[in-house]
Amino acid sequence: MMKLSEILAINGKAGLFKLISKGKNNFIVESLIDKKRAPAFSHEGISTLDNISVFTYEKDLPLVDVFKAIYTKENGGKAPDISKDNEKLKTYFEEVLPNYDKERVYAHNIKKIVIWYNLLHDENMLDFTEEAEVLEEAGENTETEVTGDETPESIANE
Repeated sequence: MMKLSEILAINGKAGLFKLISKGKNNFIVESLIDKKRAPAFSHEGISTLDNISVFTYEKDLPLVDVFKAIYTKENGGKAPDISKDNEKLKTYFEEVLPNYDKERVYAHNIKKIVIWYNLLHDENMLDFTEEAEVLEEAGENTETEVTGDETPESIANE
């Protein structure tokens, strides 16, 4: 299981990236899609998945918990490919997370979450027991909110 702190979303770049190494002014990342390595710079808007959360009516929910809900709904399988239909995306996400804030979480946010979930599923990176234990032991509570004003390339970069 890869730690979500080592998986990156980068503005303007499709998919997710694994952190390979850190330099003074950049990171070396590897695409989970095509396995190509490239430099990434902090001004590009880099977010780690463990720093992203989703607005709900009660509290902001860490992305890992949203992935767990999808995993549970799909019995450990992949999420359906409904990315081209915004209404189906919203209906699906409401089944997964009934209390998500429908005014602040847009269809492009949901689409990105479903795509990321399936990408992580394809890479066998969805083992939630280990991730939950690591976060619990570290006592981490650093979350970035998902708002409706992000670009389609990234869910959150605050």
